[in-house]
Amino acid sequence: MIKILFLKLRELKKVLKFIISIVLLLICLISYGIYWAFFDMNLLPTGDLIDQSSSPNGKYTMNAYITSGGATTDFAVRAELVLNKSSKNKKNIYWNYREENAYIERIDDNTVRINDHDLKLPNEKYDFRKD
Repeated sequence: MIKILFLKLRELKKVLKFIISIVLLLICLISYGIYWAFFDMNLLPTGDLIDQSSSPNGKYTMNAYITSGGATTDFAVRAELVLNKSSKNKKNIYWNYREENAYIERIDDNTVRINDHDLKLPNEKYDFRKD
């Protein structure tokens, strides 16, 4: 009798572990889907080029674009960082809503100020959605 009860408890633990694993996997997939759909900077609209600035050492180029979602949304500014050694390597580093101009100021070789937001290149980003 005790042996049968022990076997049932072991089977119940296996089933619970399996169910918990499936639930955690679904939570992770849904979380990533929400991030990808709403917060991934690689999915931003392209826009029209309004400003361009190169670093003093020629390592980076900043391209600033204005985007419009049409009649339902306001203008936004997007800036991308281009590594000059590889023109395929572009990375969005700035995204701000309700702006129509991009004022790019070079602080030094690795620091840039875009509309009063200081960014250390190449890794720092500004995204108004995360404020």
